[in-house]
Amino acid sequence: MINFTITNALKKLKNKEISSVELTKAYLARIKKLEPKINAFVTVTENEAIEEARKADKKRAAGSDSPLLGIPLSIKDNFSTKGIRTTASSRVLDDYIPPFDATVVKKLKNAGAVILGKTNMDAWAHGSSTETSDYGSTKNPWDTDYLPGGSSGGGAASVASDETIAAIGSETAGSIRQPASWCGVVGLKPTYGRVSRYGVVAMGSSLDSPGPITKSVTDAAILLQVLAGSDPYDATTSPLPIPDYLKNINKNIRGLKIGISDDYFDGVDNEVKEKVEDAIQVLEKLGAKTKNIKLIHPKYSIAVYTIIQRAEVSSNLARFDGIRYGNDRSYFGDEAKRRIMLGTYTLSAGYYDAYYNKAMKVRTAIINDFNKAFNNVDVIIGPTSPTTALKVGASKDQSMFGELQDMLVEPSSLAGLSGVNVPVGFSKAGLPIGMDIIGPQLGEEIILNTAYKYEQETNWNKIKPKL
Repeated sequence: MINFTITNALKKLKNKEISSVELTKAYLARIKKLEPKINAFVTVTENEAIEEARKADKKRAAGSDSPLLGIPLSIKDNFSTKGIRTTASSRVLDDYIPPFDATVVKKLKNAGAVILGKTNMDAWAHGSSTETSDYGSTKNPWDTDYLPGGSSGGGAASVASDETIAAIGSETAGSIRQPASWCGVVGLKPTYGRVSRYGVVAMGSSLDSPGPITKSVTDAAILLQVLAGSDPYDATTSPLPIPDYLKNINKNIRGLKIGISDDYFDGVDNEVKEKVEDAIQVLEKLGAKTKNIKLIHPKYSIAVYTIIQRAEVSSNLARFDGIRYGNDRSYFGDEAKRRIMLGTYTLSAGYYDAYYNKAMKVRTAIINDFNKAFNNVDVIIGPTSPTTALKVGASKDQSMFGELQDMLVEPSSLAGLSGVNVPVGFSKAGLPIGMDIIGPQLGEEIILNTAYKYEQETNWNKIKPKL
């Protein structure tokens, strides 16, 4: 049962071949077995999960057919969960129990999902390794000497190791797609505002995008269907109608125009580059057409993201003062302190125009650059990360580790675009390699369609780590 996708599990549940309780207990047993090795979870909600699974079975027996009824999921620990500890992997919130659910969590519960627990992450989502967690680093299921990526590293590792059927993460600049790439799973970053941020511990408020991490592209579409939509509690959510993401997922891609920018392959590890180029050839055989385009080099996004994200962090973390939430500010880790100080500096009098204002102008240039490109192509494809997973300890004392590892996905996050990582192979060392398919704003249908057609031609998502 632990190998099921959401699609498989729903079919088995509907046919009464399995129960939600059986499915949930199988994943809880897997978590108990692997957690000493993987450390993907901060909190496991065993009793609550079994009780919710029982309720799901009763509802199904009574004729209910909610879209995720009885499906066990993991949730990143920066989503507010009513009555369940939410730490953002920081000791500041070590004993914080939220009185409400994030909109994403509420939608999942209304759809019938069962929450297995809260997954590990870089503290406050500051990083791309999960090494900055105050609860210890998560390990990569393909080789536990390596990192899973981050900040949604716990979620990606929990899916790759079959500790859960799917996970919910959040991305500010790569935090879904990069760990999905390093762990060999599908990671979907929706358009900014397509999914509500309400109840998510804020990191970069103009960037944060909740989204699914799954074993298949179809599962990502199923979850997005549940998560997407406007929210009166989040003024940045889009009021536009939600399309049927599964309807066109198997659409013929003959004539699809794929944009390729050489700058997105600059400095990329040769093995990563070769696997992504091979994947593009698969799409060409299906009738897609490639077109060379010129985009602003992704290296410029590093400075823009660093300034904007630190500025927003300094504002968002100001509320965690030890009065309203958990422990006092002495519990902040070194990475949080660095980001608060740099953000405060860039927003201070005399430096605002020199740094923050200039960064916002370059951000606008990046947005316009993508808009121009999408006048000529349907999707843009490149590597998700410049390397495969790096060894545990690689991020220590590397203050720009995250920005460098996320360099290829930062521009699309800054522009609020849609993007999906899909596995395209393995390195000689046996580590996963991912390809990033970027679409325009609200372009989730076309990137899911492209990713699905590629996935159907390959079997990378069916290969499992040996644990």
